[in-house]
Amino acid sequence: MPTVEVGDLKDGDFLLDVREDDEWQAGHAAGALHIPLSEFVARYGELTEAAPQDGRVNVICRSGGRSAQVTMYLVQQGIDAVNVAGGMQHWEAAGRPVVTDAGEPGFVV
Repeated sequence: MPTVEVGDLKDGDFLLDVREDDEWQAGHAAGALHIPLSEFVARYGELTEAAPQDGRVNVICRSGGRSAQVTMYLVQQGIDAVNVAGGMQHWEAAGRPVVTDAGEPGFVV
């Protein structure tokens, strides 16, 4: 399983958040693309349109389980994808900003 640590991500790296709507609304990484796991197959085209053509897709969820499933799927499709170890829990613990859609401080549920 290709994996990346939160500390190895740089500002501007492409981030795909596969958590569900209530988790996203509580708080997420600014600039992340949100496609819930439950809608992923139906909305796959949104990812292929938004993802950098020659860049990596960093996939994140709450703790790493759901994002691992999506990462494996993307790798099978020939996409350079990695699972963000520890998910948003590690993101928040590392002091990375967590925001709401309104740009206010958020939190991980």
